Amino acid sequence: MRTRTKVWLAVVGAVVAVGIAAFVWGPGLYASWAAGKADAAPTLDVDASAPVADPGTLDGLWVAQDGSYAGYRVDEVLTDETVTVTGRTEQVQAEVTLDAGTLSAATVTVDMASIETDEPQRDAFFRDTALSTDEFPTATFELTEPATLSAGATRVELTGDLTVHGVTRPVSVMADLAQADDGEVQVVGSVPITFEDFGVSSPSLGFVSVEDSGAIEFSLLLARAG
Repeated sequence: MRTRTKVWLAVVGAVVAVGIAAFVWGPGLYASWAAGKADAAPTLDVDASAPVADPGTLDGLWVAQDGSYAGYRVDEVLTDETVTVTGRTEQVQAEVTLDAGTLSAATVTVDMASIETDEPQRDAFFRDTALSTDEFPTATFELTEPATLSAGATRVELTGDLTVHGVTRPVSVMADLAQADDGEVQVVGSVPITFEDFGVSSPSLGFVSVEDSGAIEFSLLLARAG
């Protein structure tokens, strides 16, 4: 009984700010305000707009640099008004190996406890209840199939295992990539997920609920190791 009470109080705390906004401003005004808080989907930067001319020149080990980030995008429903919410963290580690112009290995690790939205109560629920980050502190992606880049490539299909909340599922994502003038490579993409597939339950308290699917988004800025 005590455990159930703690979980219930955590859920209430996570949405209390949403409930107050809904009561004071009304769903329509809240939706308009909250929608403006969502981050735009990851895109290639202006200074990373050139395609990879010769994939063979990229052979070697590449690692994530400052400016890389990952996070999630979900929709909250408040009395028939849909609000998009995004969470982000720059606590991302990545290693990518290319051999003869082919991605032969790639591992991305995200510190889930450091993901933040515009609302601390929501973040507390995300960490403590939804994803149990004390038990499962990271999410990972590991490439399981080689991905060959072609000359002038601007997209690549990445197939691998995604682990969230201690559950591993195979995923495939089309990622955009480009090489900046300074040689760094940017890779961006979005992985659609259904939370139940990873043992994550979406909260619902009547006046506010979270859709049962969303996306994991990433933008990796890679430079040669060493």
